Order: sequence, then structure tokens, then C-alpha cells
Amino acid sequence: MSAHLPDWLQPLLPWIAPMAGLSLLLLVGSILALPWLVTRIPEDYFVSPEPWRASHPPRHPLVLLGILLAKNLLGAVLLLVGVLMLVLPGQGLLTMLAGIVLLDFPGKRRLERWLIRQPTLFKGINWLRERSGHPPLRPPQG
Repeated sequence: MSAHLPDWLQPLLPWIAPMAGLSLLLLVGSILALPWLVTRIPEDYFVSPEPWRASHPPRHPLVLLGILLAKNLLGAVLLLVGVLMLVLPGQGLLTMLAGIVLLDFPGKRRLERWLIRQPTLFKGINWLRERSGHPPLRPPQG
């Protein structure tokens, strides 16, 4: 079969099986993880005037730093996986939003509000929340 492929495609043959496996893993992982992640977003997250902050009991600064690093690492991984899922099977935009919510960076609040104003994304998140028995997110004003 590979004899009928163009010459430029021949070097890519060894990558087909690993990429198909990665694609399947991302699809199953997003289907399992996304409902859990979007139900953890407080329903007023996008309407509160100040960025939402989880209340943390007093902890040692190194523990808080470790939590912050782990949260941002998970957010970066989800954002990267979401970008990959734009071309691979999976819920790319939902995964990207979950990653952005976890990340800390300047302009995050504005980007989150812009993303959640996209009707398809907003409906998809609220559909997942409804199926999990959580109240829908309230849309940002303006």
C-alpha cells in the first residue's frame, strides 16, 4: 500500500500509528475529564466584577507555590491539548477554556469572557453542567 503514496508522504508513515493513538487518548481523556472540570467552575465565575479566587486555608508558602505551579502546569497541558484537538478529534474549545481558567496570566479575565460569549461554547458548557446536575453558568454582562 505504501508504494502508492507520494514520495513526500513516505517519511510520515512511522508517525501514523502513534498519532492515531494520541488522538484516541485525547478524545477519551477529554470526554472523561471535561464534565468534571466544567462543573468545578462556579456559576457566577464570569459575572463577578473581580476575578474569582478560591479560599485557601493558611498553608506554608511552599505548599501554596506547589499548588500554584501544579495548577498552571495542568492549565498549560489542557491548553496545548485543546489546540491539538482543533485538528484531532475531541472537544478542543472546551478543553482550551478549561486550561485558560486554570492558568494565571495578564489579560486572562478578558480572554475568558470573550470565549464564554461564543454561543456554541456557552451552550456546550451549560449542557455538560446540566447533565451533571449543576446550575448553568451565568453569562458575563456587556
